[in-house]
Amino acid sequence: MPFTGRLRFRSATAEDAIEIATLHAENWRQHYRGAYSDAFLDGDVLGDRERVWTQRLRKPDAGSRTVLAEADTGIAGFAHAVFDSDPTWGALLDNLHVSQQHTRRGVGTELLAVIAHVVIERHTPLYLWVLEQNVHAQAFYEARSGIRVERAPVSSPGGVASRVNGTPSKLRYAWCDPTVLLTHRRH
Repeated sequence: MPFTGRLRFRSATAEDAIEIATLHAENWRQHYRGAYSDAFLDGDVLGDRERVWTQRLRKPDAGSRTVLAEADTGIAGFAHAVFDSDPTWGALLDNLHVSQQHTRRGVGTELLAVIAHVVIERHTPLYLWVLEQNVHAQAFYEARSGIRVERAPVSSPGGVASRVNGTPSKLRYAWCDPTVLLTHRRH
């Protein structure tokens, strides 16, 4: 069902760090279980994400952008892109998370389109990594013309080896021409 409320998109600020971290941690707990250790997901994942987002949003960075999708009820989702991340693949969509109450309503598609506009202005392709076990996210990206181009081992969050189980893998999805992401919008 499409989102029937009004979404507002804006760049995130330092004041948004805790709310972003909370959504990030919730989504990891829901979708990363098995690849990431239960001890991490049930323990310090929120503290870890708060440290990451506080640092990222502390001061504006021309080399990245974090976009919030806000609904009347609060944050509906966010996306974070790092420009010039890779000489071949271009800008890295490092995070795309939608709150549980807003999934399957077009919020992720709109966030992808907002990020696509920014990377199109920079004349760069776009890519991301998704956990191999996250088949729902893979289907989402494939439905939006993402092409799976590579498989690699997952890095441990914060470089702490005990935060992952075994040797999970991640998949690189790429858009050589991110303008295709504009055609999937719902309005």
